[in-house]
Formats: sequence, structure tokens, C-alpha cells
Amino acid sequence: MPLHNESPARFLASTDRAVVTRAYHDDRPLLARQRLYDHQRPRYDLPGMVLDQVGDREGVWLDVGCGNGKYLHRIRAERPQARAVGLDLSTTMLTTPVRPAVCADAARLPVHTGSVQVVLGMHMLYHLADPDQALAGMARVLEPEGVLVVSTNARSDKAELDGWWARAAADVLGTAVGPRRVKLSASFPAEEAADRVATHFAEVKEIDLDGTIEVDTPAPILKHYASYRAWSHQVHVPFEQTLSRVEHLLRQELEDGPLRITTHQKMVIAHHSRPTQTLAEGSGG
Repeated sequence: MPLHNESPARFLASTDRAVVTRAYHDDRPLLARQRLYDHQRPRYDLPGMVLDQVGDREGVWLDVGCGNGKYLHRIRAERPQARAVGLDLSTTMLTTPVRPAVCADAARLPVHTGSVQVVLGMHMLYHLADPDQALAGMARVLEPEGVLVVSTNARSDKAELDGWWARAAADVLGTAVGPRRVKLSASFPAEEAADRVATHFAEVKEIDLDGTIEVDTPAPILKHYASYRAWSHQVHVPFEQTLSRVEHLLRQELEDGPLRITTHQKMVIAHHSRPTQTLAEGSGG
């Protein structure tokens, strides 16, 4: 999906399709981010939570920004009566286990108006240049009694990762303060998510997904940092050198005990889309 970063100066580079293609050429970066949560307490079974919120609806379930199919696999296993379809901009993500799937831009859903019962946008709206345009498209394709489920990170999510990277970058640059790491979720933070969804839906609720990640080795954290290598030209510091310095700092931190990272995220569930301007059938815009 086209990507957006928190700094206006970096916006054009973040939305460049070449960067997106490079970032999601395969699912290794995505897996590195997903697996960091293996160390979180409490553990959240997000696909299971989605199924609980949506219920036993039949018809089409559209997973927008489906990636490696984490949600599709569970939907197909536990809701066989539904037709679960993935959608992603990266063709290389849409492997056989993910299919049936559509290669398309989430900002222009190639789906008929009112033809879908469930739309998922899990940790993906912040990848878009205009998340609100995508929400309008999701509202358009949903049936009147359809359900939208989206999730995102808070501004303070994983603040420790910000601090460690900034310290390492400062050491590499020889400055008092280093630049922050790439943080894509700033364009659709959890603090704003419910209000922005409510622009298009009448009934909106949110679920907090807070926790603590604890590890006794730097490896999963370093893999998480490394998963943003495609955006290394935006961090204004030598990426590999900073990554090496981060590892040194983390090993020092481990001398005082396990490494802890606080997580702050939300899931937003919306029902009953308000009438929107009719768009051309199948065009998404």
C-alpha cells in the first residue's frame, strides 16, 4: 500500500510505489513485526477477536491490506460459509495460501457498492496517503448491515523503540539528540481512529489493546528495526551503522534485566454505514 510517514518532508518518498514494492517484496519484514508480539503480555488473539466481533455473517469478507494472510487463514478455517477475499498492493504477498485475492490499491477498491458484509483494515490504514479516503471506500462497499473492523497504533506505542533508536542515532552522528525511527502509524493514530471512522459510520466502538513486550535477547527487537530498511533513506542517519549501535545499547540495557516495550493500540468496530455519494460501480473512486 502507499505509505505515509509522520513528517511532511518525508511524505512524498513514503508514498512512492517503488518504496512500497521494495518494502513488501516478501513477507519477512511483516513477519518480523508480527513476531515481536509473540513476547507481549497479555497476548491478543486478534483474528479471534475479529471473529467474535463480526459473528457468523455469510457473504463476502474483504481483508484490505491482507499481507501474508494472517486473518484470512482464520476466517476461512472458522467461517467456511463466508467468502474471504484478500486485497493487497503487493503481488508478491498474494501467494497461493492467500488466494483468492485481488491486487489493488486500498484507496480505490475495485468492489461493487454495497456488496460486502465485512471489511477488515488491520494495521494498514496508516500505510495510505489518505486514510480517510480509504475509509469512505470501505463504507461504500459495505452492505447496510455490514461491519468494519480496523486497528492501529497509538502515538506512544513502543516508545522505547523510539528512545533506543534516537540514542543510537545521536551516537552515530555525534549529536546530542538523534532523529526518530521511521514510524508509519502517525498518519492514522489510535487517538483519532474512532472519530475518523465515525465520519462514515453511525455506530462505532473501540477496544484497547495495551500490553508489555519483554525479551531477554535483542534479536526480535533488532529484526523489528531492520524491517524498516526500505525506508532507510528517510531516517537521516546511516541505517546499518545505527542498527549496529542499537544492538550495542540493547546489550548494555540487558545487564540490568529484560528489555521491556510498552504497546498501546486500538481495534475499532463500526456498523451501519451512513449514506455516501454513489461512486461508479467497481471503480472505487
